[in-house]
This record gives sequence, structure tokens and C-alpha cells, in this order.
Amino acid sequence: MLSNREARAALPAIDINRARKFYAEKLGLTPTSEDPGGLTYKLKGCTEFFLFPSAGQSNGTFTQLGWQTDNIEAEMAELKARGVVFEEYNLPNFKTIGGVFTTNGSRAAWFKDSEGNLHGIIETK
Repeated sequence: MLSNREARAALPAIDINRARKFYAEKLGLTPTSEDPGGLTYKLKGCTEFFLFPSAGQSNGTFTQLGWQTDNIEAEMAELKARGVVFEEYNLPNFKTIGGVFTTNGSRAAWFKDSEGNLHGIIETK
């Protein structure tokens, strides 16, 4: 059954070389493997994601990959120093201040990669 299996996220990239550069320069990540189907990034523990060449682009309207942190300010500062731009939202019942949304003791921020995929960073207490 699937409940006994590991899973990984798959993110589309219209330009795989541009995406590789973004992930290296902005996020400090290096693929752990590469094949004609795309790039695999292995992170802490069993976490990994796959970046694949695609003719289609993400619409970037929902979080596709979430990153957990224990210090959202420090994480955002490091990413901003590398050139990552955080999204700002001003919607009814959903507003960021300085790029951060706060609710029920959790805080979150979002940024898009070079291919329009939306990444979320979340700090829970």
C-alpha cells in the first residue's frame, strides 16, 4: 500500500538549466543525481524532490513545496541575501506583513523559483 511508501515532490521546469542555476545560487542546492528525466535533490532525512523538464509551467497559485524552519526571520534573511524575492499577499483573511503570514502560532512566507513554482517556508511553535 502507498501508506508504506516514501513520496517525493516533482516540480516542472521549462528551462532546466535556468532552474539548476536558481537552485544552486539562490537556495544553495546541488542535485544528487541527474538523468535525461531531470534532477533529483536529496535533503535532510528521506526528503527529496525531482525537477523535471516540462513544456508546461506551474501557475504558482498554490504551495508546491514546503520547507520547515525553526527561525523564519533567519531563513528569509539568508534567502533574501541570495536574491530570493518573497511574495506579498493582501487578501481578505490572508495578509502578509514583511512577506510573513501569521496564524494560530505558525508563520509562513512564500517565494517563486525561476520556473514559477511556489515554495513555502513555515515556522511552527
